[in-house]
Amino acid sequence: MNDIDAFVADLREAFSAEADPDRAEGMRAYLKNRFAFFGIGTEPRRRLLKAFVTQRGGWPKIEEARELSRRLWREPEREFHYCGQELLEKRSRLLTDEDLPLIEHLVTHQSWWDTVDFLATKLSGDILKRHRDRLVPATSRWLDSGNLWLQRTAILCQLKWKEDTDRAVLVEAIERTRGSSEFFLRKAIGWSLREVAKTDPDWVRDFVDRTELSPLSRREALKHL
Repeated sequence: MNDIDAFVADLREAFSAEADPDRAEGMRAYLKNRFAFFGIGTEPRRRLLKAFVTQRGGWPKIEEARELSRRLWREPEREFHYCGQELLEKRSRLLTDEDLPLIEHLVTHQSWWDTVDFLATKLSGDILKRHRDRLVPATSRWLDSGNLWLQRTAILCQLKWKEDTDRAVLVEAIERTRGSSEFFLRKAIGWSLREVAKTDPDWVRDFVDRTELSPLSRREALKHL
């Protein structure tokens, strides 16, 4: 057994000891029965992970974090997927544009909004903010992919950028997806505009007034205006 497999096996043992089958049933139902769960809530899981890595000598270095994220993503339990992305987040300042294929892999496997939104806003967004020359190529590739979750990532990757948001890139993402009937794209459009409205409400009002958006996107965009 290599170090990566041993890490996963030992983490499974730690999580299994804290499993709550009743809570797991509710967590499965919340995510439309798409994933298995141990039944460990967010904060207890994070405490368990922190204690686990501390006992092993500290948070994995960047290369190991990359390997672990892929390995954990292959496990059935959703808590493992959360751990995989959080291990990367701990080393996020060391991630570069060369890690975008890894993020794309995670976005397109075991896909649902709960991991995709983390990957989009906290990981890909952080990478692209530090590598602005990759923003247009990356978002264009995601929009061209035909993959719902990569397209959602293209819309949401600038969500936390505030005044640094590249509006031309955001508008392109919205224009390319606003005709879709997909709930997760319509919701993402509204969410992204609502965040921009926190720093430039007039721009958002004007954009919404002159753009044909779904009722959901429009409602979300203007929610606090």
